[in-house]
Amino acid sequence: MHKKYIAIGAMLAGIAVILGAFAAHGLKKILTVQDIAVFETGVRYQMYHAFAIIIVGILYKENYSKKLLLAGKLFMLGIVLFSGSLYLLTAIKYLQTDSFLWIGAITPLGGVCFIAAWLLVCISFWKR
Repeated sequence: MHKKYIAIGAMLAGIAVILGAFAAHGLKKILTVQDIAVFETGVRYQMYHAFAIIIVGILYKENYSKKLLLAGKLFMLGIVLFSGSLYLLTAIKYLQTDSFLWIGAITPLGGVCFIAAWLLVCISFWKR
């Protein structure tokens, strides 16, 4: 299982690099500075938590814990909800539609997943 987490984390980090380059070179011509900042926040959090998934994979190899496995899953879900919703919000702004702005309400759920995952990592080592 730890190898899958390391592979998934590496893949998500690579995607973050691609999206960051896309923002730097492609989006600056078509979006406002504020919209690009929203997109880049998604990229930044995706990269942070891709590294967290890799770390969980490394830790799990030495320290089998269901809490660590759950933390890895929550990091992944957090990336989808937090970063994914920011990417969608940016696309919605580009399309100049107000129909799907409710997607912004999903972003905090991703943040809650990140917080819960970090707490699980902490708890899994607290009493060891």
